[in-house]
Amino acid sequence: MDLRKLKTLIDLVSESNISELEITEADGKVRIVKSDGTPLVAAMPVMQAAQPMVPAQAAAPAAPAPAAATPAAPVETGHLVKSPMVGTFYRASSPNAKPFVEVGQQVKEGDAICIIEAMKIMNEIEADKSGTIVKVLAENGQPVEYGQPLIVIE
Repeated sequence: MDLRKLKTLIDLVSESNISELEITEADGKVRIVKSDGTPLVAAMPVMQAAQPMVPAQAAAPAAPAPAAATPAAPVETGHLVKSPMVGTFYRASSPNAKPFVEVGQQVKEGDAICIIEAMKIMNEIEADKSGTIVKVLAENGQPVEYGQPLIVIE
């Protein structure tokens, strides 16, 4: 099954009420399971509950406002190349090989920038924009989720 067809199936499952999809074809079998709804992006803004409005004469002496909890993770600037599937992220084609890209390297649209292994299939991920590699966000050999930012290109 080609990468475009797999991405289309993943998009269809994520946009529908279906929680799981399994397809068997002559060249293989694919099973897509929707996550439990937890956010895939780690840098999500935290919303605090609003304080109820109290009339001025009934208000008690004001307590000092609590300090801000923790600062939100910095939002990456530039173009994010996101994972088209769930799998294992690899920077190179083999453990002893040179990584596809390094920070500061120029890439052209269509250049291979990493591999995601899914169901024992090595899927080359290509740059969808020309530019300079600014940051590699995923760790080599670590699992990645669908839609997770992998690499920043400016």
